[in-house]
Amino acid sequence: MTGATQRPDRPDPLDDDLGWMLGIVFRGYVRAAEHTFTDFPGGPRGYQLLTAALNGPARNQGAIAEEIGIDRTVLTYLIDDLERPGYVTRRADPADRRNRLVEVTDAGRAAWGQRRSVLRQVESHLLGALTPTESATLRSLLQKVACSAQAVDPLRDLCEVVTRAQADPVPAAPPARAAAAPSGPATTPRARRRRAD
Repeated sequence: MTGATQRPDRPDPLDDDLGWMLGIVFRGYVRAAEHTFTDFPGGPRGYQLLTAALNGPARNQGAIAEEIGIDRTVLTYLIDDLERPGYVTRRADPADRRNRLVEVTDAGRAAWGQRRSVLRQVESHLLGALTPTESATLRSLLQKVACSAQAVDPLRDLCEVVTRAQADPVPAAPPARAAAAPSGPATTPRARRRRAD
């Protein structure tokens, strides 16, 4: 934690900030991953592409680009990088010859398995503060969040959330006498706007 260990009476607001927490973990992961993939074609992105291509039957470049969130043009260069050492091949899609299907070769599977083993050690080190059960729970929860975020357009959706939050700041606590008011339909501007929608 940042300030909580030094001043327990005044915890640092960053300690509860999701962006700060994700940023710290992400930077540590990226540093280790980059070191792990210094001589791997395409670096960490090449590894992600190989991981995606290993998942299920051969797919076209567009489907893989969408899954791992990489621009199709960048993906083409990454496939070129992985094709040179013989990790992947491209072949015409029998259902639509305009599409190229990406297939992982035996050499690609072997290279992926070796790097996966090293990356697992890096991940274990990064999650070293957790018990095995906590680590498994964290992975499960992150997977749930990641899959949920990937299922929608994250930029549009999150921008909408931010815009709404800025337009409707959290209201101040009601005065004490308001607590005794009879309960009835919500009449806050936000509730009225929801009913109008």
